[in-house]
Amino acid sequence: MPRKRISDRDAKGRAVLQSSDQTARTILVVEDDCFIRTTIAEYLHECGWHVVEAETATEAVAILKSNNTTVDLVFSDIQMPGAMDGFGLAAWIRQHLPGVRIILTSGDVKVCGASTELCDEGPILKPYDQRRLVERIRFHLQGN
Repeated sequence: MPRKRISDRDAKGRAVLQSSDQTARTILVVEDDCFIRTTIAEYLHECGWHVVEAETATEAVAILKSNNTTVDLVFSDIQMPGAMDGFGLAAWIRQHLPGVRIILTSGDVKVCGASTELCDEGPILKPYDQRRLVERIRFHLQGN
């Protein structure tokens, strides 16, 4: 397992987690609930991935547009505050970055059906099993 470290903090003080293994893939976790976002980001980091966090879909788009980070997979909640929700984010990614993998999550079973055409898998219902999520991420990143 590669050595891991917490790199600099982003503009909002959230840790941008990185692995010292330069071949590690980058996952963007988009979740408005700070506790859920931090918990899953730290777990994914412990599994060996670079992890970047966003609180909203708009913030995620800004990260995806930046030249500072190349994102391989986006793991996003569907229901988030702001002008864009997880469906809007997935549609934006499909249009602008078709090679980026997308896994959506939601605690609402009703919104889950609409996401199948926008993402590679999902939605994964909350509360989700972290080990199962890691299996799904590994599966989707193998194709890239």
